[in-house]
Amino acid sequence: MADKKSTRLVKAGRRKKWTGGVVNPPVYHASTVLFDTYKEMRDGVKKAFSEELFYGRLGTPTLWALEEALAELEGARGAKIYPSGMAAITTSLLSVLKAGDHLLIADTVYEPTRKFAGQFLPRLGIEADFFDPMIGAAIAKLFKDNTRVVFLETPGSLTFEVPDLPAIAKAAHARDMYVLVDNTWATPLYHNALEKGADISIHAVTKYIVGHADAMIGAALANARTHGLLKYATFQLGQLTGPDDAYLALRGLRTLEVRLKQHQQNALEIARWLEGHAMVERVLHPALPPCPGHQVWKRDFTGATGLFSIVLKAGEMKNMGAFCDQMAHFGMGFSWGGFESLVLPQEVALVRSATCWDATGPLIRLHIGLEDVDDLKEDLDAALKRFEKTL
Repeated sequence: MADKKSTRLVKAGRRKKWTGGVVNPPVYHASTVLFDTYKEMRDGVKKAFSEELFYGRLGTPTLWALEEALAELEGARGAKIYPSGMAAITTSLLSVLKAGDHLLIADTVYEPTRKFAGQFLPRLGIEADFFDPMIGAAIAKLFKDNTRVVFLETPGSLTFEVPDLPAIAKAAHARDMYVLVDNTWATPLYHNALEKGADISIHAVTKYIVGHADAMIGAALANARTHGLLKYATFQLGQLTGPDDAYLALRGLRTLEVRLKQHQQNALEIARWLEGHAMVERVLHPALPPCPGHQVWKRDFTGATGLFSIVLKAGEMKNMGAFCDQMAHFGMGFSWGGFESLVLPQEVALVRSATCWDATGPLIRLHIGLEDVDDLKEDLDAALKRFEKTL
């Protein structure tokens, strides 16, 4: 019988080969590796990509332990680790795209991903078009003769639409395309993107896996079809993360399930409370029925996390200081996934082109942390009342 994910979170990546017998893999710093003989060095060249020490840029036991753990959790052929989630995204795209190719990318992806696709890739001769993530199997109508890759984020950034990944992947694979998915929101614990049809599942490990807002790190988990391509691109682009951040990710991984349960519980309680608030027009949370793609979330995901958005009934972005500036428990800043609650107003219309964003008032993204829920409700209620006075 296969171990449950909660057990694998504790055990994965802890082979004695990596740990040396202690509980956690040590922080293994290395650049130059010394060889006693010329033959040993030549033999090392043959093993350079086989988890044997050869040169620091090819990895150390700390990194290999994290790669092994993440790959096991999502059933990947292998994983590669990067200095940020964005580095994982860009390297994954470059591993499967070449000059002359066409990329289809969901209109709801993370803004830096959008800019990389729309502004940087054209410099390499790669064309990118954005599409409505709720298109499902009808995406086939958008395919061109040179379409090579479909890129999704599930759920979508800021507005949390949940695309039908299996339907999109089926259509793409029928034309021998690659499907890449930013799977950060759900983590490998709550959504197996590879099982649902992705060829590469990408994670900003900085977020929930690290869980403490103190490390920048990303990961790409590849199936057998893409693993070799991803390894090659990672090496050629010189992508590597430091062992200290890898260690923090490994440590965070061990408590991921218990932390996510609390994030989920807190966020759902607050989201349902906000649905009844006089100042809130919409709550965009995949686990709530009004959210686009909620039925897909129920079918494909096993849990929800702490990130969602609200749309206010009225007001203007220029007055957001009234909401944000005096909050007692919500910090204001980028990123999410740590133990702390965060608030971030966003102008969605500026980062949409294939879909139309129409809202009665500003959108505010909330990350619900591990604080007391009543304290967070009180803080949000006071902020909403301050904003209401600007109307």
